Amino acid sequence: MKEKRQNRWRKLDNAAQAFPAATGKKDSRVFRFYCVLKEKVDADRLQGALDLTLEKYPLFRSVLRKGLFWFYMEPRALPALVKPEDRPPCGRIYVPDQKKLLFEVSYYKNRINLEVFHGLTDGTGAMQFLKELVRNYLVLTYPEQEFPETDGGEILTDSDYEEDSFSQYYTGKKRSNKRSRKAFQLKGDRLEQAEMEITELHLSASAVHRKAKEYGVSVTTYLAAAFLYAIYEEVPKSGLRRPVSLMIPVNLRNFFPSGSMTNFWSWIETAYDFKEDTTLEDVLMKMKEMFAKESLEKEISGRMNDLVHLEKNLFLRAVPLEIKNLFLLAGTTLGGRSVTAVYSNIGRIQMAPEYDDYIERFGFFASTDKMQMCSCSYGDSLVLGLTSKIVGPNICRNFISILQKDGIECRIQENDFPGYHEKPSRRALMGLKIFSFTCTAAVVICWMLDYLLTFGRWWAGYVTAGVFCTWLLIMVGYRKRKNPLKNGMWQLVIVTVGSVLWDIFTGWQGWSVDYVVPLAILVNMLSMIIISAAGKMEVSEYLFYLVQAGTCGLIPFILLAAGAASVPYPSVICSGVSLLFLLGLAIFKWKDFVREVQKKFRV
Repeated sequence: MKEKRQNRWRKLDNAAQAFPAATGKKDSRVFRFYCVLKEKVDADRLQGALDLTLEKYPLFRSVLRKGLFWFYMEPRALPALVKPEDRPPCGRIYVPDQKKLLFEVSYYKNRINLEVFHGLTDGTGAMQFLKELVRNYLVLTYPEQEFPETDGGEILTDSDYEEDSFSQYYTGKKRSNKRSRKAFQLKGDRLEQAEMEITELHLSASAVHRKAKEYGVSVTTYLAAAFLYAIYEEVPKSGLRRPVSLMIPVNLRNFFPSGSMTNFWSWIETAYDFKEDTTLEDVLMKMKEMFAKESLEKEISGRMNDLVHLEKNLFLRAVPLEIKNLFLLAGTTLGGRSVTAVYSNIGRIQMAPEYDDYIERFGFFASTDKMQMCSCSYGDSLVLGLTSKIVGPNICRNFISILQKDGIECRIQENDFPGYHEKPSRRALMGLKIFSFTCTAAVVICWMLDYLLTFGRWWAGYVTAGVFCTWLLIMVGYRKRKNPLKNGMWQLVIVTVGSVLWDIFTGWQGWSVDYVVPLAILVNMLSMIIISAAGKMEVSEYLFYLVQAGTCGLIPFILLAAGAASVPYPSVICSGVSLLFLLGLAIFKWKDFVREVQKKFRV
């Protein structure tokens, strides 16, 4: 069963398509769920609990990979290790070309942290994983106690957990052409990811529920309205010409039955046009209207159909992934103009009464590129996590003031995150900057000496070309260092193309195609074989690159046959070895090759 699982792969969920393109230094697209226990966490038992949890939810043991047209998820037998918390929350997890799981489990004192890259799952899936992790930890810690299943004993298969629910419930009906309006944007200096401001508020869930009931609205509606009004209090009069808008993620499982642990969510945008005399009650009534079940279901169903329709468009499917990423990034940036902030409510976290003596509370917050509020409750503990990348706004203060005026007590949780506000090491980046400056200085000095001492010879041009080639090799090597095989292919392209250009601009002698091209291809192919064996890589990691390297090896013979190369030995040897290499892959790895083609070229 486990061996079969290793061969399964799945396309990236519709709702997650933009996350790989949009993640970066400004926003890691990572969210954190945590559970605070009533005693200190034991690392060994937590590791055992994680191993048990991954047996139930193996889809978490996946890595994100690139195809020619789409991203896809692929299982990897990588170790998932718990570790002490030692870096700022919501740090970057997904790094392109790096073979790494898309979640991390850490601990600090009596807190268990689960951080997840949003491309892997949504809040519902992550919370279910954390609940199972906590249960397994308590089972290992107190083997004499009975702890009920966190999913109610529901029997689901791996296929159920990985179901593409978007395609399952796609109807083809489009939304009415309702364009989002530009919203007011918060102003201020932007913080780095490691400096993201985190404020956690502790409220009484029953007190908030009573106040929401007095207004005749749900808890989500009440908190969203209060958050919206807190933002409004910071809007200057000149900014009132644009609405203040919240993006609110919606769990589609509440509308469409699904046991999927992948991303299955949509969102609504609650824009409100404030005036100078607008009251909180006005906003509450408007929010109540927007959150009405009928209009909400129509809105999110239409949005879901729109997004799936785009994914199924034959023309867009045939667009290469790198071009898609540019449009996805542009769409995410433009879409953000209609959103002022984000509010995500995971709701009430339900655990059986047997857990009450061991769990103190749950919490939730997320990385953001502007401002976001997250909320969840356990028992009578309602925890709000406000994160911001903007320096100075008093929105959190305003929000607390609104709640206190409504008779709701707020307690600010003191931040206790090891490594919080510690900036990551920039030594490698500084080294690259020094190297780039040194290269630039060398070129400038050479041109100065050429002009002053040997005017008219222009030897500095050759120096410039050589320095540029060296700089390019180093920079590409650094950028692609996470994937040595891809790095090798890039270096091969640079060396071969660079040598041909040198040959052309120095008076064509043919040395580039006679010697450099075939030799570079052979060295690259040999190095790939060694790296694959030494790194104990799985077939799916190296096969596609070996095919690329072998195919490149046929080029020297084509050049020889076309008359571009004049020395036969290097070209014939290179192409002959490459042909045998490709035939060997076809004979011994044919099924794996077909599987890789299906993944890489899925349209």
